[in-house]
Amino acid sequence: MTVIARRLGGHLARGLVMILVVTTISFVIIRNIPGDPLLARYEKLIEQGMSPEQAERATAVLYGFMPSGSLWEQYLDYMSGLFRLDLGQSVSMPGAQVTDVLASAAKWTVLPVLVGTLLSFLVGVTMGVYAAIRRSGKLGDVLAVSGSLLHGLPQYVLALLLSAIFTTLLPILSSGGTADIMVEPGFNAAYIGSLIEHATLPIATYALASYGGWILAMKSSVVTVLGDDFILAAELRGLRRGTVFRYVARNAILPLFTILALSLGLLFGGAIFIERIFNYPGLGLLLIDSITNRDYALMGGAFLLITVAIVIANIAADMLYTAIDPRVRSGEGGAA
Repeated sequence: MTVIARRLGGHLARGLVMILVVTTISFVIIRNIPGDPLLARYEKLIEQGMSPEQAERATAVLYGFMPSGSLWEQYLDYMSGLFRLDLGQSVSMPGAQVTDVLASAAKWTVLPVLVGTLLSFLVGVTMGVYAAIRRSGKLGDVLAVSGSLLHGLPQYVLALLLSAIFTTLLPILSSGGTADIMVEPGFNAAYIGSLIEHATLPIATYALASYGGWILAMKSSVVTVLGDDFILAAELRGLRRGTVFRYVARNAILPLFTILALSLGLLFGGAIFIERIFNYPGLGLLLIDSITNRDYALMGGAFLLITVAIVIANIAADMLYTAIDPRVRSGEGGAA
């Protein structure tokens, strides 16, 4: 436990450094984007009769930093607010706190990302095992080819295909928003059904986009494990085929758990194209709108949230592999 705690502490320290570095780089890049809506608002306040000092204080109170100060002063103001978990107010949505806007958008990204990724993982891993065992037959070839085709298609291409088929050619699913505007929100069958209908295409896109990678990775891992000595020893001992199969599957799936944790973090950034195509109001669509509106606070907050998700996914992947693989734990114990 001491080794695991030390390992976790090291990951957390590196994660915090990475978050600070990415936040700093994002801040500099965002502030150098042409067009400054904060400065425009600052100048408008001066035109309305405020002194430069009053306009600067008013803008700093509203948006979290001084628009007329140097880049270094703006950075210090921004980081000071960040350590207080205060990201300021949105420029494009006056009066709205960035943290509230991000929380509202992130919950709509978490649902399709989580459901789609877990669904593709379960199906892809299962089919990958069959593809490896039946790799010399037609079933193995079909599964491998389907995995390769889906793995080679970009997410946005799949999203466009699904949108064209199920909202235009066969208009059986809705696209745009999270629920029908005519349905009363609440814990009722109509609203829940509408939520599921609107989330179906984003979930299907995430699932199909990830499925190919899982089936190919699992097939490769199973084929590698089948050649290990302990499998041959188990067969020579006369163990039942089902028992040997469980040994193969259990050892082959271990590396994929770490990939799963990383995928969940990375998909937060990849949601941009899918949410734009389906007009699904999640974190990706919010990031696009913030860039279009030059909303510095929202842009910085969205980049920060994506960075935190990826860092947490990396830590979770490493700790998960340490927890589920006894060989890693025994190796750490020996080292200690």
